[in-house]
Amino acid sequence: MSDREHGEKKVKSTKVPDPEVPERASRRRFGAEYKLRVLEEADRCAELGEVGALLRREGLYSSILSDWRRQRREGTLDGLTPRKRGRKPDPDRAQKDRIAELERELARLRTKLVHAEKIIEVQKKLSEVLGIPLDPPRSEESAS
Repeated sequence: MSDREHGEKKVKSTKVPDPEVPERASRRRFGAEYKLRVLEEADRCAELGEVGALLRREGLYSSILSDWRRQRREGTLDGLTPRKRGRKPDPDRAQKDRIAELERELARLRTKLVHAEKIIEVQKKLSEVLGIPLDPPRSEESAS
């Protein structure tokens, strides 16, 4: 039985290209792995025209290949491996955070001390006005 007898149609899927042209063309970006792979292939090319065929197949210009060879020679291709984005970790960060925390606590305690001294001063004046004798302040030697 043929496809027609079963009522089925074979439909070829043809994808129509998008007619919209982007406002601005985006530049192609090549990773270090791709560059090294293409350079290795180019180095293996022995016969006349093989490098040209490689460049046509990959859609590259010979000047790009020259730039990549120079980068490989200088060792800059090794630096193209993906790295973690964002700020670099600071090895002294924990210590700096602890210092900042202690400085905030010191400022808070100094403010608290100033308030406590003012309260003590007011209490002394109040005891003088009311005639209440205060215990003489103890020295460190007699406290022991």
